[in-house]
Amino acid sequence: MAGVTTVFFGQKANVEDFEAAAMPYMNELYRTATRLTGDRTEAEDLVQDVYVAAWKSFHRFELGTNCRAWLYKILFNKYEHYWRKRAKLRLVDDVDDTMEKTVAYVAPIPEHLTDEEILVAFQGIPEKYREVVLLADVQEFAYKEVSNILSVPIGTVMSRLSRGRAMLREKLSGVAESYGFKSAANGGQGS
Repeated sequence: MAGVTTVFFGQKANVEDFEAAAMPYMNELYRTATRLTGDRTEAEDLVQDVYVAAWKSFHRFELGTNCRAWLYKILFNKYEHYWRKRAKLRLVDDVDDTMEKTVAYVAPIPEHLTDEEILVAFQGIPEKYREVVLLADVQEFAYKEVSNILSVPIGTVMSRLSRGRAMLREKLSGVAESYGFKSAANGGQGS
């Protein structure tokens, strides 16, 4: 597509500039979208929507600025719309599903912590905390960038990050105890 230029509202967007600035982040965005949606097919659709929206508004993007943060902002906006649409489609709660989510189940403590166990614990924390932990700890965005991506004050980012990390620690504390460490409430010391 060498030299292809598209005109949006009187401004030009160059395909090569878009590909150079935005495409290197596609796999990273897909991994994040998969964590958010919990489904690979939905993540693919979400990332496709992100890139369509990014291309449509690329004429407003300033080359040389943080394209990664810009794409994550679009991703979280698209995800918010996706989540609202999905919630509207869910008119009646399945009683068995509700029972399954509310009945306490104590799983046996595993000997080794697997990626799957970490991901399950991560999915178990509320979405607003999971988003901040994902952006700050996994994707390593600065607090200010997370604040801009999620459109929340920086103090909210710090608060949600602290609480999200605490929730994740709590969910994983049983595993730590299986290795001989007591919980933080018991002084964090080994037996």
